[in-house]
Amino acid sequence: MKGTFKITLAYLKELGACRDGQREFQRAFPDGGEYQEVLDRCAEEGRLDFGSWLIDHIGPTEDVRVYEDMVSEPQRGIIFAGRIKFRLGAAIKFVVSGEGIEAGWGIKAGESIKAGCGIEAGWGIEAGWGIEAGESIKAGWGIEAGESIEAGEDFCIFAGLCVRKSDLEFCAIVSAPTKPSNLISGFWKPLGEHDE
Repeated sequence: MKGTFKITLAYLKELGACRDGQREFQRAFPDGGEYQEVLDRCAEEGRLDFGSWLIDHIGPTEDVRVYEDMVSEPQRGIIFAGRIKFRLGAAIKFVVSGEGIEAGWGIKAGESIKAGCGIEAGWGIEAGWGIEAGESIKAGWGIEAGESIEAGEDFCIFAGLCVRKSDLEFCAIVSAPTKPSNLISGFWKPLGEHDE
């Protein structure tokens, strides 16, 4: 499926969209809209709730969005139904992908990072709220979340994949309020402890 898939109000009703979601959709897209166009609008308006709901109910696309330069816009969110590739890195409000998220450097989100498949960064991964992936989470350095870090069922979390052995204890820190049960590599420290 491609992101050009047409969404109508009748289709949203079939999916069980709430009344608020239906009203917002009808206001923005009175004649319907393409799936990715709707997700981009959700991101522009900061509607992480609506965008995530759409991806959860409609599913991923085969599309790929590549960002060649560093994306450094703390007030901007990205919601994309396909795979996201940051050639460098990202410092944004939130990022949601129906497929996977890859970054050459790090990924930092003031709110959340969520991917239908895996999340992978050459440096660290950090979110003010949660980090959630349908598959593995892999970071060259550390991983930190204000709420939780969750890889998919029977998938694992790996931190410190690009760190020298002598630096693992300092650079491969995994931190959240509760320890992920599927943490395979990295040094666990409860949130706040590694700042002391």
